[in-house]
Amino acid sequence: MANFSNKGKVFEARGLTKVYKMGEVEVRALRGVDVDIFSGQLVVLLGPSGSGKSTLLNILGGLDVPTSGTVNYMGKDITHATDKELTEYRRFHVGFVFQFYNLIPSLTALENVAAVTEIAARPMKPDDALKIVGLGERLNHFPSQLSGGEQQRVAIARAIAKNPAVLLCDEPTGALDSQTGTVVLDALERVNRELGTATVIITHNAPIAAMGDTIIRLGDGLITEVSENKHKLAPHDIRW
Repeated sequence: MANFSNKGKVFEARGLTKVYKMGEVEVRALRGVDVDIFSGQLVVLLGPSGSGKSTLLNILGGLDVPTSGTVNYMGKDITHATDKELTEYRRFHVGFVFQFYNLIPSLTALENVAAVTEIAARPMKPDDALKIVGLGERLNHFPSQLSGGEQQRVAIARAIAKNPAVLLCDEPTGALDSQTGTVVLDALERVNRELGTATVIITHNAPIAAMGDTIIRLGDGLITEVSENKHKLAPHDIRW
């Protein structure tokens, strides 16, 4: 197993809390969370709905800000960044993959990926990104001509084409059957292995944890367990 402590630290989060006010009610989504994520690491965030997984991911990705606590990205405090700085952070440093693909229907797979590379600082070629996720033969197909799993792999290609330091994935297989989901997880594992992109995958599906280097379990806004996976499984060896 790789010793990630010898690699660069991508994220250092300390004491993260998040309180949402809904009228008179306060919802405590995070209650004091500490997280370290390293370059090249594949982390699986595991927990039931409402455990705080998505809130944590959104704070790391600059989509939300904590009520208290700090997030350092590559040694830089992003907790008090301006809106402009957070926009640049998301644009240049973070790739996002969500449960729903959000592809532009009128653009081909290649054009969907190219739309992101045009605003990136150091992008890879769109066709290279699609080849990494196994869609080198589907470049000129529109989303309506692609299966759900293929559309999700286009979304992954779009996320990695800007060469982000970190890839944040929120239930990337949530809308897929297990066979198709395995293909998508294979694509994410390949990106992590070949590009060295720190990758965080949120799931409520416990067997998926077997592919991670590190498994972080959340419950009720707290980290309940952090474990290292000494015997990782390839996605196609996981049964779920």
